[in-house]
Amino acid sequence: MNMPIDPVHSAASAPGADFTKLASKLPQVGTTIFTVMSALAAEKGAVNLGQGFPDFDCDQALIDSVTGAMKNGLNQYPPMAGIPSLREAIAKKIQNLYTHAYDPATEITITAGATQALLTAVMCSVHPGDEVIVIEPAYDSYVPAIELAGGIPVFVKMEISPQGYAVPWAGVAAAVTAKTRMIMINSPHNPTGSVLRAADIQALTDIVRGTDILILSDEVYEHMVYDGARHESVCRHPELAARSFVVSSFGKTYHVTGWKIGYVAAPEALMAEFRKVHQFNVFTVNTPVQHGLAAYMSNPAPYVELPAFYQRKRDLFRGRLGKTRFRLLPSDGTYFQCVDYSAISDMAEADFAKWLTAEIGVAAIPVSAFYHQPRESGIVRFCFAKKDQTLQSALDRLAAL
Repeated sequence: MNMPIDPVHSAASAPGADFTKLASKLPQVGTTIFTVMSALAAEKGAVNLGQGFPDFDCDQALIDSVTGAMKNGLNQYPPMAGIPSLREAIAKKIQNLYTHAYDPATEITITAGATQALLTAVMCSVHPGDEVIVIEPAYDSYVPAIELAGGIPVFVKMEISPQGYAVPWAGVAAAVTAKTRMIMINSPHNPTGSVLRAADIQALTDIVRGTDILILSDEVYEHMVYDGARHESVCRHPELAARSFVVSSFGKTYHVTGWKIGYVAAPEALMAEFRKVHQFNVFTVNTPVQHGLAAYMSNPAPYVELPAFYQRKRDLFRGRLGKTRFRLLPSDGTYFQCVDYSAISDMAEADFAKWLTAEIGVAAIPVSAFYHQPRESGIVRFCFAKKDQTLQSALDRLAAL
C-alpha cells in the first residue's frame, strides 16, 4: 500500500539538510571576472575593453549563408559529429595551412563552441587521480574541467619579463610524473597575447616523447598571429598531432562569438573517445549555422586576411596607449594587450581594474584572475577587438594616465 508523503518528515525538510553540497564538485568557483567587470562597465558607462568579444558585426555574406540554410529547411538534427560538408571544409583548411591530413569522417567533430570542446576532451581522457599540467595564467574553464573529471591540476607559471610572457619548459618537464595524463597548451595565448615559437614546440616534443601523455591544444586564436610570424599549430608537427586534441573556434575567426560553434581535430582513436562523451554532452550542434559555415568557408579570404585586420587594430591601440604611463607588453597574437600599470598605481590588480572602470571609464581584466591562486604582477588585459571609434574613445579616456 502506498502511503502519502508527510512533508514534515520528508528529506527535503529534514533538520540540518544542506543542499549547498550539491555544488561541492567545484567548491571554489564563483561568478567569473568577465561577468563582474562587464556588469561594472555597464553600470558606470565605461568603454568595455574587458571581455573578449568584438563590438562590430560579422560579414553579411555569412549571415546570408546561414539565413539561406534556415529558409531552405535545414533546421533538424544534423549528424552527431557535424555535417559532412563542414567537416570536409575544416579538413581542407587544416591541410592547406598546416599540411596535416585529418579524415573528416573520423577525426573532426563540430562542437558547441570551444569551451564545450575543451571540457569534452578532458572528460573523455582524464580519469580520477590523473594529473593535468596547466600553464598559468590560463583561460578560466581549464581547471574546472579537470576537477569535474576527477583529475588533479598541476600548475606551472609562465615567466614574465620586459620581453613578455614565456613558458618555462624546464618547469613543465619537472612537473611531469608517472600520473601525468595531459598537458594543456594555448597559442596564441589568452590572456597574455604571447605565441609559441618553433623552439617552444621542440621543447614540448622533447618532454612528451616516449610517454603516453596527451596534448590538449587550445588554438582558438589561430588566425591572429602578427608581424609575419606563423601560427605553430600542433597540426604542423606529426609527433605532437598524433597525441593531440586541437580545438578551434568559428566564433573567434568570424566575429560571431555568440553563435557558440567550434571544432576539434584529433587522431581517430582519440576522436572515438571524444565522441562518446560529445554525444551525451550536447549530442550535436546548430544545423543551419553548420550549413552556412560550410558554404562560407569556400572562400579562405576571411581567415587569411584576419592577421592584417587585427594587427592594424593592435597597432592603432598600442600607438596611443604607449604614450601613457602604462608599460606595454608584447602582443604577438590574439586580440589582447597586456599592460603593466606599476608606474600608475600600487593597487592590487582586481582593485585597479575596478578603479579604472569606475573612475577613468575603461574596463579591463586583471591578469591575476587567470591564476588558481591570484598572482599579483601589476598587469591588466585590454581587448582591442573593437570598432576604431570604440578604441579611440577608450584611448581618449586613458590619455589622462
